[in-house]
Amino acid sequence: MAYFHLKLVPPRPSFPHDATGEEMAAMQQHAAYWRQQASAGTAIVVGPVFAADGAFGIAVLDVEGADAAKALGDADPVLLAGLGFRIEISPMPSIILRPSAAGNSI
Repeated sequence: MAYFHLKLVPPRPSFPHDATGEEMAAMQQHAAYWRQQASAGTAIVVGPVFAADGAFGIAVLDVEGADAAKALGDADPVLLAGLGFRIEISPMPSIILRPSAAGNSI
């Protein structure tokens, strides 16, 4: 297995503060999609980041390789909606998880 960081870049720096109804509907589908990936064990963590220069989304994936990471990212409903979102995918050579996050009891 391999780890990948996905960054969801919104269509403008002011997103989500000025999101349209269409964008919010797509984001609801986006959230449902990534909840499924988390339940399946492929997404380790997914969520928004409110950075000083604008919000973006992150996901850390545990998948077979770069092609699998790209396929998961490309299937994100918010990308498929054609609203100007894009993803950046980066490999992560290793990760450190706290034991409870790795499925071990403390």
